[in-house]
Formats: sequence, structure tokens, C-alpha cells
Amino acid sequence: MAKEVEGAEGFATRDYEDPPPTPFFDAEELTKWSLYRAVIAEFVATLLFLYVTVLTVIGYKISSDTKAGGDECGGVGILGISWAFGGMIFILVYCTAGISGGHINPAVTFGLFLARKVSLVRAVLYMVAQCLGAICGVGFVKAFQSSYYVRYGGGANSLADGYSTGTGLAAEIIGTFVLVYTVFSATDPKRNARDSHVPVLAPLPIGFAVFMVHLATIPITGTGINPARSFGAAVIYNESKPWDDHWIFWVGPFIGAAIAAFYHQFVLRASGSKSLGSFRSAA
Repeated sequence: MAKEVEGAEGFATRDYEDPPPTPFFDAEELTKWSLYRAVIAEFVATLLFLYVTVLTVIGYKISSDTKAGGDECGGVGILGISWAFGGMIFILVYCTAGISGGHINPAVTFGLFLARKVSLVRAVLYMVAQCLGAICGVGFVKAFQSSYYVRYGGGANSLADGYSTGTGLAAEIIGTFVLVYTVFSATDPKRNARDSHVPVLAPLPIGFAVFMVHLATIPITGTGINPARSFGAAVIYNESKPWDDHWIFWVGPFIGAAIAAFYHQFVLRASGSKSLGSFRSAA
């Protein structure tokens, strides 16, 4: 609930009370069309995300392959690939936020589930839809670029030569923490109520977070931070190297998302201490 009050500097701000947490398991959701509409939106968004981004990766490798007549400095480079991932997240979150919340990533869904922002039913269906969408998106890439797809690695994530497993896992944990922390901050209803005089377009910082993380970690892991993205590419490419390293792209993002959820909810928002204080007062 929120009501208009006069802020210290003359701005119109609002009091705010946290909404109640989403039920852990809400079977009634299964009877609502809004849930299935949201699941479809997650499937289509993840399909489009993988289609455009993996095509960008393969296109860059084609342009920069000197053995095939390319230019070593040709193509969009790491900067362009990072923009493709960040830009697509910005576009797709903007388009789907009002329908499904615009997760497009099992790690984001997992973090929001831990924070009791989505129910178990919705979280599981979202993750399934995201993984299926990713498989279909990369499948379209292979269908349309069959002559180059396998030759240039299929856009699959794997640990780069010279980096240890621990380094790759840390890169995925920290990168996903940055992303999920940004999601929590950009969509925090308390912040939106308090700073209502400042228009905030949530998809923009989320897209920038994806962009910045890709700049930092493409040389290490190719940047996962999205288990559906890594899973879809591994399924369609289906070679041993991506599968050998694949656990990193689930464990790392889920750990990073869990840390981000805990940090935002219990440290920055102090939800746990508020709940404990309310309990003691009632006693």
C-alpha cells in the first residue's frame, strides 16, 4: 500500500508497505490463463534471445576467421557480442515484463523464487519454458546456418583454455550476482515508491548489467549467467567439451542468484530483521 506524502525536499513521495510474500506452492495458479500466457511469453522471449545472440557469435567468428578469408579484426568483436546480449535482454524484458516479469533466465527465476516473489509452480514452469525456448532458438540458428554452425562451435559455453574450473565457477557466480542484484534493485517496489519522482526504466539497467558482465567474462567462459542459454546451446551442439563443463553454468548462476537474493532481501532491505522484530512485538 502507498499513499502520497510530502518529502523532505518538496517531492511527492509515498509511504510503502511490503506486499505479502507469494505463497510457496499455489495450486490455484494452474487454473489461471495468466500463468500459461506468462509461460508462453518466457518461451518465446528465450527463443528470440538465443536466436539473435548465437547468430551474432557465429557471425563474428565467420568474419574474423582468416583461414576462410575473413579479417582478424573483422566482425563485431567482443564488444558487439556483449551489446547483442545486453541489447536483447533490454528489448525482451521491456516487451514481456508486464506479462511474465521478463525473467528469460532460470537463475533470475530462482533468485525471485527464493525471495518469495514467485511461487514454486510458476518458477518450475518458467524454467522449463526457458530451457525449451533456448533449445528451439539455437535449433533455428543451426537450421539457417548449418554450414557454419558446427565449424564455429555452435555458440556453446565452455571453459576457455588456461583457466581453472574454480576461476570459471567464480566468474559465473559473480556475473550472475551482478545480474540478479540489478534485477532486484531495478524492480524494487519500495524504491519505486520512495523515488517516485525519478522515472526508472527497469529493463535498461538489467540490459546494461548483462552487457558489462559479458565484457568481463566472455574470455573465461563465453559468459553463461543464464543456464537456459548454456543448456540450449549444449543440447543442439552436443559435443563433449561443452557437456564436460556444463555443470559450471548451472551451479555458478544458481549460487550467484541465491547470494543476490539473500543480500538484497536480508541485508539491504533487512526483511528478516523486520519480520523478527514484528514477531517479538506481537509476543
